Amino acid sequence: MAAPNPSSFSAPQRVLHWLTAALVFFNLLFPDGMNAWNRSMKRTGAATADQVASANIHAYVGMAILLLVVLRLLLRSVQGVPVAPPEEPPAFTRAAKIAAGALYLLLIAIPLTGIAAYYFGYEVAGDFHAEALKIVLWVVLAAHVLGALAHQFYWKTNVLRRMTVG
Repeated sequence: MAAPNPSSFSAPQRVLHWLTAALVFFNLLFPDGMNAWNRSMKRTGAATADQVASANIHAYVGMAILLLVVLRLLLRSVQGVPVAPPEEPPAFTRAAKIAAGALYLLLIAIPLTGIAAYYFGYEVAGDFHAEALKIVLWVVLAAHVLGALAHQFYWKTNVLRRMTVG
């Protein structure tokens, strides 16, 4: 059974979107606790209680992001998503779908690589997590925001509205 194409995102979809966004930006902008823990572990093989607590906050936020993304994907499969507005050129519609897929993939891969590094000691996963995936996430997020702004101010569609107030 195919998911419906509603005119707007549902209230739970919107709440999950903005909560996920807030947590993603929190972890992107404030990774200091995890960085301090990681430096200490590499230097001395031990970390202070404060460093562990700060690293745990980063890890727990990452796990919350993973949970929220799984919930978002479940809701998306059940409730569907609005179709692209007719004002959007087909090439941008395809690009938006690719970017959305990349964003979901990143929001699953980044917490999983973080878990692999922090809880299971896979240093390569941690390097990939903190270096390559983080950079790609910033690029995809920038494209996502620019796309929303293009809809709002260039094509003058309701795309931003349907993810804010419905």
